[in-house]
Amino acid sequence: IELKSGILNIFLKTGIVFTQVDLWLGLSYCDGKWNKVTVNKEGSVLSATMNELREQTLEPGVQQLKVNSPVYVGGIPPEIQNFYKELGLEQGFGGCMKDVKFTRGAVVNLASVSSSAVRVNLDGCLSADSAVNCRGNDSILVYRGKEQSVYESGLQPFTEYLYRVVASNEEGSVSSIWTHVRTRESVPQNVPTPSRVHSINGYSIEVTWDKPAGVIGVIEKYILKAYEEDGPNVPISSAELADTSMLTGILTGLHPFRNYAVTLTACTLAGCTESLHALNISTPQEAPEDVQSPTAISFPTFLMLSWSPPKTPNGIITQYTLYMNGVTIYFGNGTNYIVKDLAVFTPHQFLLNACTLAGCTNSSEVTLFTAQLPPSHVDAPVLTVLDSRTIYVQWRDPVEVNGILDRYIIYLANNEQNFTKWNVIYNSTELFLDFTIQQLSPGTEYLIKLAACTGGGCSISETSRAITDESTPDGVPAPKAQSYSSDSFNISWTKPEYPNGLITGYGLYMDGVLMQNSSQLSCYAYGLAPWSLHSFRVQACTAKGCALGPLVEARTMEASPEGTVDIFATVDGSKEVQLKWLAPNKPNGELTYTVLVTGLFYADQ
Repeated sequence: IELKSGILNIFLKTGIVFTQVDLWLGLSYCDGKWNKVTVNKEGSVLSATMNELREQTLEPGVQQLKVNSPVYVGGIPPEIQNFYKELGLEQGFGGCMKDVKFTRGAVVNLASVSSSAVRVNLDGCLSADSAVNCRGNDSILVYRGKEQSVYESGLQPFTEYLYRVVASNEEGSVSSIWTHVRTRESVPQNVPTPSRVHSINGYSIEVTWDKPAGVIGVIEKYILKAYEEDGPNVPISSAELADTSMLTGILTGLHPFRNYAVTLTACTLAGCTESLHALNISTPQEAPEDVQSPTAISFPTFLMLSWSPPKTPNGIITQYTLYMNGVTIYFGNGTNYIVKDLAVFTPHQFLLNACTLAGCTNSSEVTLFTAQLPPSHVDAPVLTVLDSRTIYVQWRDPVEVNGILDRYIIYLANNEQNFTKWNVIYNSTELFLDFTIQQLSPGTEYLIKLAACTGGGCSISETSRAITDESTPDGVPAPKAQSYSSDSFNISWTKPEYPNGLITGYGLYMDGVLMQNSSQLSCYAYGLAPWSLHSFRVQACTAKGCALGPLVEARTMEASPEGTVDIFATVDGSKEVQLKWLAPNKPNGELTYTVLVTGLFYADQ
């Protein structure tokens, strides 16, 4: 179907049969009014009608027409034009259409079904003054000259104009066909404020408006915008409505119990214009969102509960209801509550319900515990002596833990420190029930106690007592031998560094012979020769055996020599005499000799 040079051409090709109907219109259609065009095929008859004009043709060989592809109105896309070159298609239609209807089906809303409409007015048309520009006899001279192009300004927005060129010389003139063009649209002016706003719920509103007056062009879409009062000049929500035949739209994404200013924006291809004024509305309340679970400060027998208002109250909170283990324990407007008379470290389930006039919402359920206390009683540990340096400690869990058992601690004290200093030798969270204490001292009494701890503190057991097995002493000291006369010694010594048990006696050996065996730490030895050398060693004993200390040597003090000194003289010449002598029978010390000479000595003159 083509409208060209005042002729409405209908081309129909079915199989190999080609049929054509030409309906002469002239410029009758260009009167600024709507024209009704009907194309009909009934059997072998193909007809075309516009208003009161009609033309038809009969083609017996024409076949039934079956449409199984998209229907293009006003032109076809460039990408498929090469497949229909035989149709000789002209430039796409530029004008206005409405109420397109096929034999079967309802009237087609071109605005909603068009997939690729380009600059086509789908819901309105030209104003009546376009009839003046259509008539050839009433055409206005735009340009006269020898140039082959011209630029015309001062035209009306979104108005269709017909142009033709007349080339003339002295012999005559020739005219082109009429070519129609349409100026572009203008941005809408005087967009009205929405006429009515109705709240659907707290999150969406229904907006109604009137069609903007004096819009020159096709309204492509409407945009609804909602701004928060006293908020930034940025819409909190917007909605684009492409069906411009509808003057009612839904705006979603709002918040309950808020004040909004709603505007209308109308858009053509040239741009958009927003209404200068807004229509105010307050959204209604809704049930709260993000209700916070209660929190608690825990004590052993009570909980001090508190809660914050919902993050999104969606209105005015009228009441809180607090549930414990499924039972209501509080309702009112407060934000705290104390639950008393609870057991120590006991779990309880709490749930908070917050309400507005529109409804109520529960928080998530939370489990809260009362505080821990130290265990009620801790039994004394059971001790087993394994050897002289090892004690095996065992214990049982407390019967009443009063919380979550966190760790065990073992304290140790011994008689070497008079049981006044307690040392921690075990501190573990692994909650074993035994421990082996190693590297202890043999024959030593130990006191051991156990502490069991929770998050509420520690409880300490009574003391258990154990004595490690004895062993032979270690670190027996060397004796100190001091002589204050030429015939005696005073010998003394100290306890072993590690007795390893109860010392039953000390033995003193002098020159390898045991001269004393007692519990004393000293001995007096006498009747010795002056300046005589003797060796001493101390032996310390427990019930498990004895150990010797290091060997020490010492001498008695000196005395005067006893006996005579025999001297022998030998003359070696006129001037020399050699003397020799024998030591006394009892030197009684380190001897020094003095030689005394009497008589005349030779002297050189």
